[in-house]
Amino acid sequence: MNLFVVAPVIVPLFSAAVLLLLRHSQGAQRVLATLSTVASVVVAAVLMAQVSSGGIQVVQFGGWTAPFGISFVADHLSAVMVLIASVMALASAVYALRDIDPERERSGFHPLFQVLLVGINGAFLTGDLFNLYVWFEVLLISSFVLLTLGGRRAQLEGGIKYVSVNLLSSMLFLAAIGLLYGLTGTLNMADLAVELRHQDPGLVTTIAMLFMVAFGIKAAVFPLFFWLPASYHTPPIAISAFFAGMLTKVGVYALMRVFTLLFTGDVGYTHTILLWVGAFTMVSGVLTAAAQSDVRKILSFHIISQIGYMIMGLALYTPLALAGAVFYLIHNIVAKANLFLIAGIARRLTGSFDLGRIGGLFKAAPFLSALFLIAALGLAGIPPLSGFWAKLLVVLAALEAGVWWIAAVALGVGLLTLFSMTKIWQYAYWKPAPDDAPVGAAPSRLFYAPVVGLAALTVLLGLWSTPLIGVADAAAAELLDPSRYVGAVLGPEAAASLRAVLEASLGGDQ
Repeated sequence: MNLFVVAPVIVPLFSAAVLLLLRHSQGAQRVLATLSTVASVVVAAVLMAQVSSGGIQVVQFGGWTAPFGISFVADHLSAVMVLIASVMALASAVYALRDIDPERERSGFHPLFQVLLVGINGAFLTGDLFNLYVWFEVLLISSFVLLTLGGRRAQLEGGIKYVSVNLLSSMLFLAAIGLLYGLTGTLNMADLAVELRHQDPGLVTTIAMLFMVAFGIKAAVFPLFFWLPASYHTPPIAISAFFAGMLTKVGVYALMRVFTLLFTGDVGYTHTILLWVGAFTMVSGVLTAAAQSDVRKILSFHIISQIGYMIMGLALYTPLALAGAVFYLIHNIVAKANLFLIAGIARRLTGSFDLGRIGGLFKAAPFLSALFLIAALGLAGIPPLSGFWAKLLVVLAALEAGVWWIAAVALGVGLLTLFSMTKIWQYAYWKPAPDDAPVGAAPSRLFYAPVVGLAALTVLLGLWSTPLIGVADAAAAELLDPSRYVGAVLGPEAAASLRAVLEASLGGDQ
């Protein structure tokens, strides 16, 4: 057994158990939680290296071979998502050392945060649809408790909306799983990739739409996103930043997985719907963000808008488009989480998140202003930052595919994103502070450590984008050739069988 395939789940799970035992020692909890996230980054980096050098890594639990046992599968997409999730967990954990108050620590913040990371990494690595449902529930429960930890009224209101809509998503997901199992007799994703090719296309497409809605809610796509801006601005920034970076991306990952591995029998129908969903998600998110005055709400609606670009890449379903979607995923996780962390520091300096009540940050905190510009311009796609390459790849993919209108939408939304970022800059950083502005306080230097690290990563991914583009290209190649995934899990005979079916299907289309 390759332990590094399961270590991204085992490390935070073991840490959560120990942290519960140390619940009366906040100092020990902080040290262990930080060391655990460092260990998670290390094992995720080793797993990424193994996948890059040795191909798809698979673990079958309990001595039961697939499709009868539980499989963990690490390909380029899942491995890079586990790595970036671990990096973001480390950034949030360091920020939380000063951001999370003792009351929340005593209420279980540190073990809950580790359990959330367990659920996220488990969702990325599982090779079984039912276990994907289980991991979604793990992250849903832990994220709901983290969202409401502290019991403030706004948190409880946001938490109720968050959990209610996501429970609806889980119900749809479970119903779709039941239908799929009744149709095929299996839930192993590699096995399903083979079996679904022999089923009635109309029935498979109907089930696919259930998965699209279920995962669309979790990814916060149009018109299913209303739970996100109602909840993400309510908890402490250390929690909001990790949520903003990772939670919706698990839904995007699930959409990418099932609509490349399982539901590709009627791409002209399913992926056309995804393309329109991506377009409406981009436009609705960015327009609503432009109307907000609370920094956290502006950033929350931009989470929605940026999800549209990733769905666009999936919908175009070409090597360049899928590579662009993977690149966009990584870039956006880093830039978006960092903007939330920066907003938290600005709030401590000025005393408010309301753009109408704050100002003067450029003069009072020039270093923070520079960090904001890096993250904001990266999000907007200004060269040479990482967002430029992410947008360039998906726009070029649209032009290559001849879908001119979606390329125009993507470019227009990019300009509106820049408008929102300049709005924050003008009100919070450039204009003088109002006379009645709230009084803030100088934040600890420890707040700056994760912000500087993520800003450096945004610059690095822009100036030295070749390694990530290579990973994105490899992930796209695996997504477009499901026989690689099937062969790694079920063996070469199953891969050959799937390849023959796919070739016959392509020949029939011609």
